[in-house]
Amino acid sequence: MTRPTSRRAVLTAALAAAAGAGTVASPASAAPVRTPSAAAGASLVDNRFWTTYADWRFGSSSGTRAVAGRRPGLVISAPAGTTDYTDPHTGTTSTWEYATWTSPVHRSAVPATEVIASWNARTPQGTWIQIELRGSYSDGTDTPWYVMGRWAAGDTDIRRTSVDDQTDGRSTVWTDTLSLDDAASGLRLVSYRLRLTLHRTPGTRLTPTVHRIGAMASDIPDRFTVPATTPGIARELAVPRYSQNVHVGEYPEYDNGGEAWCSPTSSQMIIEYWGREPSAEDLAWVKPDLADPQICHAARYTFDYQYDGCGNWPFNAAYAATYKDMSSAVTRIGSLADVEKLVDAGIPVITSQSFLKGELTGAGYGTSGHLMTVIGFTAAGDVIANDPASPSNDAVRHVYARREWENIWLRTKRYDANGAVRSGTGGVCYLYWPTDPSARQRRVLRSLGLA
Repeated sequence: MTRPTSRRAVLTAALAAAAGAGTVASPASAAPVRTPSAAAGASLVDNRFWTTYADWRFGSSSGTRAVAGRRPGLVISAPAGTTDYTDPHTGTTSTWEYATWTSPVHRSAVPATEVIASWNARTPQGTWIQIELRGSYSDGTDTPWYVMGRWAAGDTDIRRTSVDDQTDGRSTVWTDTLSLDDAASGLRLVSYRLRLTLHRTPGTRLTPTVHRIGAMASDIPDRFTVPATTPGIARELAVPRYSQNVHVGEYPEYDNGGEAWCSPTSSQMIIEYWGREPSAEDLAWVKPDLADPQICHAARYTFDYQYDGCGNWPFNAAYAATYKDMSSAVTRIGSLADVEKLVDAGIPVITSQSFLKGELTGAGYGTSGHLMTVIGFTAAGDVIANDPASPSNDAVRHVYARREWENIWLRTKRYDANGAVRSGTGGVCYLYWPTDPSARQRRVLRSLGLA
């Protein structure tokens, strides 16, 4: 259930040391110095996604072209050149044709301390994509071009991977998140551009197709607690129930087996809620005697070979969008009231949170990082969640106290069992929905900047 040790965990340890010295700068939190985005009543999150035919045409292209139709996209037209790529996880060097597309500059409505990119793409065998982001600081200078992911739906051409050790001394990429190193300085990221590089086997007509690319920029204030919200709806969605713990010990090469598969298990529950599932051919590689082989499949195809885990947020969203006519995004949501709007429109939400054993009544465990799905609300406003950290599929449905839930999910700072200050996700979540949502679903998604 926990995200494995990584540079993000190293940062958390550094935060604990800072807390002992009387200063804390969480990677998911803004500074005590208030910026306009952190003012009362202002939005704390900005979403911008490129997905329409016009979006693709307005970018800067070198060898790519926009494709119109029911689901517009970006493809290779004529390669801009060739490049050699040495896969750090296999040691194999291969030559690829490539083409690029760079987005227009997006000036965020929220001068941000964090930016998380996510994308939807189809990458047939023999193709892959690289996603980069370059930000501009509030002092007028720019970040380098940071790699936010090297991604393919499969794992035979390259190993999908995040890239460590990217920093300019003022901002750093922590697996899937670009974070300011010292939010207390008042420095912010005020705008950014995204760059896509599409790769294919030389001499072929293969191409990736990118349907959606964008990012969530945010400035969430430091907080151990959040204001309570008033219950609004009572509804429960019929989401399939899968336990990650059913798969303990299976395929340990993917993050030590099912014990750590909360993210792909949650993703698979929501994918199947929307009526999609892997084919028998897709599952042919899974041992035939295993229950729920689609969970093993999800773990394999969300696995980040650098992070050495299945919990890379954008990789999970990208996996969901490999299914027919599915869209996805990683974002932050400001309150349970917005989650209620989504659920009421028929859209479940996958949330990321950390908590001590005693902070979430009925969970029976504590975690430094865990994904589960919000599928509804009781008449009293409590959260109905499919929690994959359960002993069996039948035990996955839980009802958690509203006040406890919203606090552990939306806070940016918390104490661990030793009393040290650690970071919280500040409302990070995954949203998956069909490319043809209902009018009501589209309105809710649009209100959050996602459609």
